[in-house]
Amino acid sequence: MISKVPERNTHVLQAKDLRLQYGAANPLIDGLNLHVGAGEIVAILGPSGVGKSSLLRILAGLQQASAGSVLVDGEPISGTHPRVAMAFQDPSLLPWLTLEKNVAFGLDFRHQPKISQAEKNQRVIAAIREVGLEHARLRMPFELSGGMAQRTALARCIARQPEVILLDEPFGALDEVTRTAMQRLLLKLRDDLGTAALLITHDIDEALQVADRIVLLGGAPAHVIGEWHIAYSQPRDDLVEELGQLRIEILRTLQRALQPQSARTGVDTDMNVEKELAHVS
Repeated sequence: MISKVPERNTHVLQAKDLRLQYGAANPLIDGLNLHVGAGEIVAILGPSGVGKSSLLRILAGLQQASAGSVLVDGEPISGTHPRVAMAFQDPSLLPWLTLEKNVAFGLDFRHQPKISQAEKNQRVIAAIREVGLEHARLRMPFELSGGMAQRTALARCIARQPEVILLDEPFGALDEVTRTAMQRLLLKLRDDLGTAALLITHDIDEALQVADRIVLLGGAPAHVIGEWHIAYSQPRDDLVEELGQLRIEILRTLQRALQPQSARTGVDTDMNVEKELAHVS
């Protein structure tokens, strides 16, 4: 059985004064501070090349920062941590293992605490049930749709009982119907298990639908240029006017940041800011 993460007033994940620099080049990230609270969904928006994926890899312990620190439950960490899981746009399922064994594989990672086979089996079954794939547990990856493969990747994460899941554009390659279903699954995991999430997305509408807080990165080096707390409860499908106003505010903040940056560095955005603003103005 998957246990619900207890509610806390502290941040489950923090980044303090992060700096990332490659050689003698200008830093990609400098002085960046970020936090995720217990049971909170935070979405990170920003133009391509600003360092969003690099930031996520640092938080996951997959890449070393040049300076600064990452903390889990207030304790500094170096490298991967059992309470932090990560899901990528590519589900990265092992093609020779069944769905069930792919989920179990996440419990064999080197940094995971050792547990009994009985507990492992219980966690795997509970995780597969949580994402609604009991009927497909013996299927091979080639038999899964894109949405089923992503749900399997999420099950592999939650079987580890993390406090926070890091998601790097996990739904970007899915069709609209499947993407909406995956967004609702993310909310369900938060509600059922208390699992926090840090989500990178280029889709402002996705961020507005699922996030409790939106963080906008920009600049060179990258830093936080805007932050919005969204107090509306989910689902938010009917909040067209309210979310539309917030959407315009985010786009305009990004536009102001991009104008001087593009002149200096040539960094472009795949968020089509000018086109979006022309459409809503």
